[in-house]
Amino acid sequence: MIKEEIAAAIEILKKGGIILYPTDTVWGIGCDATNKSAIEKIYKLKKRSDKKTMICLVSNQFMLEQYVEKVPETAYDIMDLSERPVTIIYDNPKGVARNLIAEDNTLAIRVASDKFCQRLIQNFKRPIVSTSANIGGDPTPGNFSEISELILKGVDYVVNLERKTTIKSPSSIIKLGNDGTIKIIRK
Repeated sequence: MIKEEIAAAIEILKKGGIILYPTDTVWGIGCDATNKSAIEKIYKLKKRSDKKTMICLVSNQFMLEQYVEKVPETAYDIMDLSERPVTIIYDNPKGVARNLIAEDNTLAIRVASDKFCQRLIQNFKRPIVSTSANIGGDPTPGNFSEISELILKGVDYVVNLERKTTIKSPSSIIKLGNDGTIKIIRK
């Protein structure tokens, strides 16, 4: 079943569509992180300002290195030692759509830790956007049944996995500057 869901999701992503999918944290809305118009669709669906950036998921550390000019050594330690999913904000991202990059030229990226997301991204061969499945300002849904009708109807495909599972909490977010600064954004 996971294989079929990955194939269906990739079909939508390749066409510039948006998907609703379970991540290693909460249910997410996603698209091709290199597709400017797909990213605009997510901002519009979430009724969210494009000044508020979204997270990008990659399948492994090698893929991470393809989308960041320089990954600080500290990032590898944080990823290896973290007991739960951790999103790191990096300086000087590259290879993703411009409207995904923050005004200060940073991008929040997480190496996916669950099997579905890893396989989806590996097979798609590009990073995907991951933003919580809610309208901007509304609470993040704790499970599939809490996702609003507006979101369900606004995506092009809903992955049919883990719908009964209560999803864990959002990831921690840490900002790592190339100058060695470390700032905890969300614990």
